[in-house]
Amino acid sequence: MANWLEVTVPAHGDPEALCEQLSGMGLEGFVIEDEKDFRSFLENNTQYWDFVDEELERSLSGASRVKLWLADDDAGRAILAEMQKKGLAPESRPVADSDWENNWRDYYKPVEAGEKLVIVPQWHDYAGDRIPVRLDPGLLFGTGDHPTTRMCLAAVEKYAGPGKKVLDLGCGSGILSVAAAVLGAGPVEAADVDEKAPEVVRDNAKLNGVEAAISVHVGDVIASAPLRARLGGGYDLVLANIVADVIIPLAAYVKGFLAPEGVFVCSGIIDGRQEDVRAALEKAGLRIENTDHMDEWTCFVCKA
Repeated sequence: MANWLEVTVPAHGDPEALCEQLSGMGLEGFVIEDEKDFRSFLENNTQYWDFVDEELERSLSGASRVKLWLADDDAGRAILAEMQKKGLAPESRPVADSDWENNWRDYYKPVEAGEKLVIVPQWHDYAGDRIPVRLDPGLLFGTGDHPTTRMCLAAVEKYAGPGKKVLDLGCGSGILSVAAAVLGAGPVEAADVDEKAPEVVRDNAKLNGVEAAISVHVGDVIASAPLRARLGGGYDLVLANIVADVIIPLAAYVKGFLAPEGVFVCSGIIDGRQEDVRAALEKAGLRIENTDHMDEWTCFVCKA
């Protein structure tokens, strides 16, 4: 088994310049870990930012560094010594090939949600009293660990159940759809702009034996009248765990999806955007029945 040195070099706020310096030493294969780039990515990819693992966020807080890997031999240690001479202050630790394949799984642990549910990564065993929802979080964003998702799961637990028709908008990994189906709901319709969503949701549904209950659609519900028509109405529960900038225009279409006395749950609303979303919901004729708040996020439960 090959062994390596995982080398972390502080970038002091300019990781690109550090990469150029390292390239000049004949090195390659860099991984930049920079909080500013991470925040910029989330701001420009709003469909993902609510599903980022909290431990990953903490690990990148204040970070500005570059990682690379050297063979754990005389040649690798000579390069490490050269980096030290240049004042780059590298830190290193030994790793094995097998670590690279599986270390990412350490981010994912069983996560309790609501009063009954627990989200269990597929490689974990679970023997507790809660209802497990098994998930492969390595496929698409949506792991159950983020506050927005935990609040939605609590609502799913309350409002989904046998005979309930559910619509999951912006379904991601399908965690909410699968949880609803595990609780007995069906049919469950899910939609996402990501073309990978059908395969990912189907795989996660199969892990839980509920693939027959869930159908997945690709497209933008706000922009596509044909997709809205295909989804239809009469839903007892409509879920939108997205972001404020998507929920606001979506609000105008929600009543068309809901059955009489149906419930609309929207989450992913960061502090400072609550009133914008509230105004859009009320303008669309939706009545906010309950407001949940966790960390810096808000979840609204509404009825028509």
